[in-house]
Amino acid sequence: MPRDSGNESGFAGWDPARRKVVAWYDPSMTAAAGSTLSGLDFLRAIRDGKLPPPPIAELMNFTMREIEPGRVLFECEPDESAYNPIGVVHGGLVCTLADTVAACAVHTTLESGMAYTSIDLNVSYLRPVTATSGVLRATGRVTKPGRRVAYSAAEIVDGAGKLVATATSSCLVMGRRAS
Repeated sequence: MPRDSGNESGFAGWDPARRKVVAWYDPSMTAAAGSTLSGLDFLRAIRDGKLPPPPIAELMNFTMREIEPGRVLFECEPDESAYNPIGVVHGGLVCTLADTVAACAVHTTLESGMAYTSIDLNVSYLRPVTATSGVLRATGRVTKPGRRVAYSAAEIVDGAGKLVATATSSCLVMGRRAS
């Protein structure tokens, strides 16, 4: 359905369009630094502002709060810019948050020069998330470390402490490629 090209707010009767500006830093600097640090030190450097956060964190409003070997905690305050057509936060935001904390938990266990990539992710959505759900707190934990494949889990709770999603994941562990 095309918009009315003469009306920035869309069709007659629509509210004015809302805007969200996203700014990010060149990700190559962060990636380069990551090849010289252990996973734990790398994530701490991002959390502590010594390295810029990855663009996805800025786009989805993810903030690292706690990082320790085998465990991370991120926060995300969703807003209506992530809504789907039925008026709730799209499951893709929750899925991305789950993938992020599950994989970052694995990352905390890696030595310098090692990398990972998600092999699979299984998310169970337990309740809807809206802009009024409050800050989402997502915890990722390594359930079985490995030299080739590592396994992890994620739990996401809303501002009231209610569980909104769980996930399990496996990550391929590999040597980092030279750029």
